[in-house]
Amino acid sequence: MIKGLLGKKIGMTQIFDRDGNLVPVTAVEVGPCTILELNDKDKKVKVGFEEIKASHVNKPDAGYFKKIGVAPTRYSREISSVDNKDYQVGQQLKADVFRAGDFVDVTGISVGKGFQGGMKRWHWEGGPGGHGSMHHRRVGSIGSTTFPGRTLKGHHMPGHMGNATATVQNLRVMDVDVESNTILIKGGIPGSNNSLVQINKSFKRSFKALDEVKVVITKKVNPMKQAKAAAGAKKAAPAKKK
Repeated sequence: MIKGLLGKKIGMTQIFDRDGNLVPVTAVEVGPCTILELNDKDKKVKVGFEEIKASHVNKPDAGYFKKIGVAPTRYSREISSVDNKDYQVGQQLKADVFRAGDFVDVTGISVGKGFQGGMKRWHWEGGPGGHGSMHHRRVGSIGSTTFPGRTLKGHHMPGHMGNATATVQNLRVMDVDVESNTILIKGGIPGSNNSLVQINKSFKRSFKALDEVKVVITKKVNPMKQAKAAAGAKKAAPAKKK
């Protein structure tokens, strides 16, 4: 069973859960993804997403797709799998890989924000806000004295923000529509609308049904305190007269 698929972020909306709570969700078009290669040794599956015309690919890629007998795709990625015995090259995978209640990790290219200052990029607190300060949003001192005598690598500075690979973990799948190959994921995911995203099943959290009732413990009992209280009651009790 494959552990993820490629998809396209559609946009955000909101739904109501079984208890009537308003839940913000992101709609993602998942697949159909075409299987391009099967790697049984490393237990991986190479899939392609979004078919394109043969005239839109270069000659090496065109030869590759012609060799395996699959229509050319715009994107291709290797995704981990548990077992490849049920798969074959050319097979299409759809949204039924996921089910409502799954936890997933979503990877995409974050929205680019251009050149930004340190307060926006790194959440600096900023300088004094009083009159005459002249140091409200500036960088300030970044150097050092004799040792090490240079600006250390990785120092937080103004610069290009966003447009980088980002992953959001442990997001929950709220609904799966197999007919339209669309899933609804609770919360926001990286990337702008119509951008490529990779959805993998979470490594940290397992499936949990949406209709599962959460057990609420109203009062916790400490057995040590109970034992001490019982022992104290025995000592305080008066001895019976014969």
